[in-house]
Amino acid sequence: MPLHALGDEHLDHDLATIRIKDLRLRTHVGIKEEEIQNRQDVVINMVIRYRADKAVAFNHIEQALNYRTITKEVIAHVEGHRFQLLERMTREVLDLVMSYEQVLAAQVEIDKPHALRFADSVSITLSDSREARREG
Repeated sequence: MPLHALGDEHLDHDLATIRIKDLRLRTHVGIKEEEIQNRQDVVINMVIRYRADKAVAFNHIEQALNYRTITKEVIAHVEGHRFQLLERMTREVLDLVMSYEQVLAAQVEIDKPHALRFADSVSITLSDSREARREG
């Protein structure tokens, strides 16, 4: 599946898009002494694509991708670890999401509010897909 399939222009109606918006967590991220000592806010947005035909047909949670379970794992991972770089945190969250076999493609954006003077935030976005993994 090409990465452009993360947009809304896809034609495959069995593919569902889960969007987890503005997941606000606190963690240790950065390289300055104050960043190492104190937790900071991060805001996570995730887009997850999976084939939802069975969930639609059978209307049972066992047939769906459980976004609550994924979100709980992301919360535990981010709040339970320390990160020097926003890039590393973003990659680890993306890898966690992609560890679910049902996930066909995902995109993770993590914002670090107030990381720069005069800016609302700085963010890193990374994407992955099963197809990209097979080609690589």
